[in-house]
Amino acid sequence: GSSLLTGPEGLMAKERENLKRLKCLRRYRQRYGVEALLHRQLRERRVLATDGAAQQAHTTRSSQRCLAFVDDVRCSNPSLPLTRHCLAHICQDTNQTLFKPCQGSEEVPCNKPVPVSLSEEPCCPLHLRLPPQMYVPEQGLAVPQELGAAPSELYLSAAELQPSESLPLEFSD
Repeated sequence: GSSLLTGPEGLMAKERENLKRLKCLRRYRQRYGVEALLHRQLRERRVLATDGAAQQAHTTRSSQRCLAFVDDVRCSNPSLPLTRHCLAHICQDTNQTLFKPCQGSEEVPCNKPVPVSLSEEPCCPLHLRLPPQMYVPEQGLAVPQELGAAPSELYLSAAELQPSESLPLEFSD
């Protein structure tokens, strides 16, 4: 579109000024010469480094297994992201601070890893201690005497519910 507006004979002064600003904005923050060459080389190096790192991380992550040994046999589970242990053996890692073993109860000890939360002693769902019940239901519902013995005059029989000849059908409801 700017090629149509290049001729000075067809433009007014305001249009020429606007065209000049538009051309300046198109060149704004563009690199030229040595700066453009160095920027392009840097961008290519970054692409190669990130692609290579992503490819290398993918191959090492897919083959990375847990480092824990159970009965002199290495665990075959994949490790958690950015760790060297699986979820079952994450508590063996002394440097991690996100998981703690469940304390369990006196009768049944438990060492299942549990994420650390706001509570002081995190527990697995099996050993979670529920807070005391806040609502205590009443022992029995007492029916008031006036509701228990209702007079039989208040109830209509089936014959009385049928439409009568004196009322039209729409008013019988």
